Formats: sequence, C-alpha cells, structure tokens
Amino acid sequence: MESKKALPILFAVMFLVMVGFGIIIPVLPFYAEEMGASPTQLGLLMAVYSLMQLIFAPMWGRISDRIGRKPVIMIGIIGLALSFFLMALSTQLWMLFAARILGGFLSSANMPTVMAYVADITTEEDRGKGMGIIGASVGLGFIFGPAIGGIFSEIDLHIPFFLSGTSALLTFFLVMFVLKESLPLDKREGKTSERASLREALKGPVSILYFMQLFVSVSLAGLEATFAYFAAERAGLGTVQLGYIFMIMGFAGALVQGGLVGRLTKKFGEGFVIQLGIIISAVGFALILLVDSFTTAAVYLTIFGIGNGFIRPSISSLLTKKSTTGHGSTTGFLSSFDSLGRIIGPPLGGSLFSVAVGLPYMTGIVLSVIAFLLFRFYTLQTKKLQTGAN
Repeated sequence: MESKKALPILFAVMFLVMVGFGIIIPVLPFYAEEMGASPTQLGLLMAVYSLMQLIFAPMWGRISDRIGRKPVIMIGIIGLALSFFLMALSTQLWMLFAARILGGFLSSANMPTVMAYVADITTEEDRGKGMGIIGASVGLGFIFGPAIGGIFSEIDLHIPFFLSGTSALLTFFLVMFVLKESLPLDKREGKTSERASLREALKGPVSILYFMQLFVSVSLAGLEATFAYFAAERAGLGTVQLGYIFMIMGFAGALVQGGLVGRLTKKFGEGFVIQLGIIISAVGFALILLVDSFTTAAVYLTIFGIGNGFIRPSISSLLTKKSTTGHGSTTGFLSSFDSLGRIIGPPLGGSLFSVAVGLPYMTGIVLSVIAFLLFRFYTLQTKKLQTGAN
C-alpha cells in the first residue's frame, strides 16, 4: 500500500513546515517593530503573505498536475527556507517585506500539492482519513511552533528565524530523499491537456464547496484576530493563558482530524461530517459569547476547534472526488479561497469588535448558518444533476 508508506512522511513534512511557520508568529511583530514598522505596516506584512498564497496556490497546483507533485513540494519548501533566512538577515523593513513576498509566492506550492498528493495515493473511501491526517499535522505544527519561537525569542529575536529556516531545510532533504512521486507520467498529460481555469473549476454544484470554505475561513480568521481582546475584556486573561487556550484548542482539532474524520467519513460520508462540523462550530461561537473565566474560554473554544477540525479535511476530500479538473488544480483553488478568507477575516473581525465585543462571534454564527445552507443547496443541485443524467 503506497499510502501507508507515504502518509507518515507527508505528516512529518507538513508538521515540520508548520513548526517552522509557527516559530516566527509570536516574534514577527516585535521584530518588525524594531525596524520601525507601524501597526498598519505590520498588518500589511501579515496580509501580503496570504495575498501571495491567494494568487499563486492555483498556479502551483496546476504545475504539479503537469510535472508531478514531488518537485513542486520541494520548490515550496526551499522557498520557505530561503524566506526565513532572508528574514533573519533583514536589517530594514523593505527587506522583511521582500522576504515575506518571496516566501508567500514559493511556499503557496506546499498545501495544495501535499493535498493533491494525498488525493493521488488514497482510495475514495480513505480520502477523508488522508486529508484529516494532513490537517492534524498542520494543527500540531501550529501548536509547537509558537511555543518554540516564544522561548528562543527571549535569547535573541533573530534565533527563531534561523531555527525556522533550518527546520525547512531539513524538511527539503526529507522530501528529496524519502518521498516518492505520486503522479505517474501517464496520468500527467491527460489532466493538463486542458488548462484548468477558475471558470472551469467553478462550473456546476462543486463551486458551492469553494464558497463554503471561504465562509468558514472568514469566521475562523475573525475569531483568531479578536479572541485575545475579547478574553481580556470578558475574563481578564493574559497572553500566557491565551497561549494555553489556543494550545488546547489546537490539540483537540488535531485529534479530531487525525482520528475521527477518517472513521466518520468512511462510515457516513463527507457530507454528514461537514454538516456536523458546521453545527458544532456554530454552537462553539454561541458559547464563546458566554466566556467568563479561563476554564469556560478553554472549553468553549475547544468545542469550536473540534467543529472546525471536521470541516476542512472533509471539504478537501469531497472536492477531489467530485471535481473534474486535476487534483492539483482543485486543491490549489481551495487553498486560494482559504487564503481569501484569511485576508478578509481579521479586518472584518476587528471592525465588528470595535462596534460591539460579541459581534465577531454573532457574525460567526450567521456565517456558519450560511455555510450550512450552502451545503444543503449543493446536495439538492447534485441530486438534480444525477436525476437528469438518469
């Protein structure tokens, strides 16, 4: 079984990539401030990375359909390593921006290509499990990364960037020497004889799934951007306590993705798991409004995290089964919609928070309801098409 050998390697690859990515998260604001960045410039420094992912993820997905997954994953990881080292050596703000833009452009190859690799090596029955394992590795990387970054930043702000670069470099060699190609030569031409365009990818009911992912990403990014302020105001929580809360939420999400998603999609199908995830997320948003202590914040945010953990891998799995474009193009477009949500979410959440502290989470409930209705609409449209075909 090819997937039995490759999935643990992909898990390690994405875990190391996300650890490296996570290491710089708590450090970057202070690092940029040292170079004279204003809060607006810091926001732009964060956003420019997501913007590059939004623009270039579909392109890398398409290229991986054409030349194979392994070389594209290697380009993405070496790009990440290069950007971390450039950031470590930056002395002026423009250099930091240049490193982020380069990193965003090249590393946008990672996620869609790894997901396409999973789609190549798994049967339709096990697809949800494979996508869940990748989701879990990303979640765990995000837990350990910021913790490592926080510890080493106390010695010197440059160290976390060198650590991230080294982690990415080691991952590059892991891919080079251990990972086998998943897309045979005979399967490459057929999938790229017609170039997948956005218009083609958004044909038919399958397009609804991309927009669902957008709504889910907007609500998640809005929560991530505002929860620190909300918890400080409602429960007087500080940064250390918040770190623990996000860690607990991350572990719960990773456990769900690594263990439960595969079993549930196999037994009930992706549709059931997506709807379950949306309902749990909406309940989580509603409970967050009642936060009044460390315990309630940890429990309610974890409920939200579990719901969110169900959604992304199940949407990825369903899309790679239903889409007529190549796996790389499909996962590339999905990453693009996810990035768009991450660009829209923080400023939207911030402006809603300034109107009323609970508004980002009420909006989260509304977005969850919209996502749920979109999925019901997707099911109806699919049934109509099937009936028409019969």
